[in-house]
Amino acid sequence: MVAVTTTDPREAEVLRLLDRYLVEVVEAYALCPWARAARLNGELAVGVLWGEPALDDWIAAAERLLARRNVLVAMIVAPEFTGGPGALRETRDRVAAAIATAGVADFHPDAALDLASPARLVPYLRRSPDPLLQLVPLALLDAVRAAPTAADRAHQAQILVGRAEPPRGDVADRIAVENHTRVAADPGALATRLAELAADRERSYARAGIGVSAFRPRR
Repeated sequence: MVAVTTTDPREAEVLRLLDRYLVEVVEAYALCPWARAARLNGELAVGVLWGEPALDDWIAAAERLLARRNVLVAMIVAPEFTGGPGALRETRDRVAAAIATAGVADFHPDAALDLASPARLVPYLRRSPDPLLQLVPLALLDAVRAAPTAADRAHQAQILVGRAEPPRGDVADRIAVENHTRVAADPGALATRLAELAADRERSYARAGIGVSAFRPRR
């Protein structure tokens, strides 16, 4: 489970769904080389922002999570964020500009399957139950992507957010190709899993009383 303790039943539902996504999608499809270890070792920090967060809310949450000891991955979840993927990407860019020590990636539940290339499949694989931003210290990216052809730190950040192609042989490039091959062989399996997560979200958020303005994931 995500190593976060909360007495708020609404937050508990958000974290439960995030945990399902991490285990059943991110780890099952090996989307992130450090995801499982970070989750099991308590090195994943998660924050939840309610309503429509202002930019300062995103930045403050990111700085707070990254400041924790031994944090390798930070995730900021916004269950009631009503903007589409473009709005979240804009927020991602502004958060990345404010926090130069981490790569920032956006995950949004409204993404269509596109198997045209490994890079174009990434948004679909990042179809988390709720809109969220993931932050990974650039020092970790340096270590994971170390190779004779590794990109410099600035380029690595661009790769992480989907604005540049990984260099040939880069670990992220290899993972993307492997994910594309796996999903393309049976796209229905992942589609079913994502639909189950979306249905779970709809039911559990209704029970927990999470605002009706919450984004409804693509089914």
